[in-house]
Amino acid sequence: MTQTDAELATLSLHEERDYRFTSFSASDAVTLGLSIRKRFRGSSRHVKGKGLVISIQTIAGHTLFSCTVGDLGHPDGVGDVSLDSWACLEGMVSVVRRTGHSSFYVEKSMGAMGKTPKQMGIQGDFRVNGGAFPIWLQNAPCCPIGVVACYSGSSQDDHTLVVHTVRDYLAKLSRPAGSSTPAPESIPSMVNVPPPDVNRESNDWEHATTDYGLSEAPYSHP
Repeated sequence: MTQTDAELATLSLHEERDYRFTSFSASDAVTLGLSIRKRFRGSSRHVKGKGLVISIQTIAGHTLFSCTVGDLGHPDGVGDVSLDSWACLEGMVSVVRRTGHSSFYVEKSMGAMGKTPKQMGIQGDFRVNGGAFPIWLQNAPCCPIGVVACYSGSSQDDHTLVVHTVRDYLAKLSRPAGSSTPAPESIPSMVNVPPPDVNRESNDWEHATTDYGLSEAPYSHP
């Protein structure tokens, strides 16, 4: 059954609260970025000719990892990555910096409210599409410390690619050294947030618009 925008917004909000790091270094960024690249290269979308751009940045804009999967142009004139892919990705990263939330959450919460980016005051270089996800530390709830983002042109697929890779990387970090146990489908909540019930309508996403100072202004109800 197709999930509503409200349900998807609630789910993505729980993902933000669940998938938080104890620490995050430049080495983590490289490992995470290469993991996203590897996962995408093994996907059916890449086999069918889709390309991807990946960026991991600090919240202040310092680039920790950057990568293109595919080519801008082939001899036959066909490219896996479009000329504006990086501009689209940076617009999604700007949304995370502006709101403190994933770009997918912002997209779906606006859809649930029946609002457009212009009505929410998100214009200019901002791009409201899934694929950019905030990097939070467990002991730093004031704001994200970074953003991990990818862009291939599919909001849902790009968001899922990033979130599943973050989830699996955190699961790997949580395993004892030397353990060969496969990564679980999901890791325990790191902030004691129960898993979302996606089989019912939820308005958790509405309350989140005032949970964070950065989000309060653009998501106020009239």
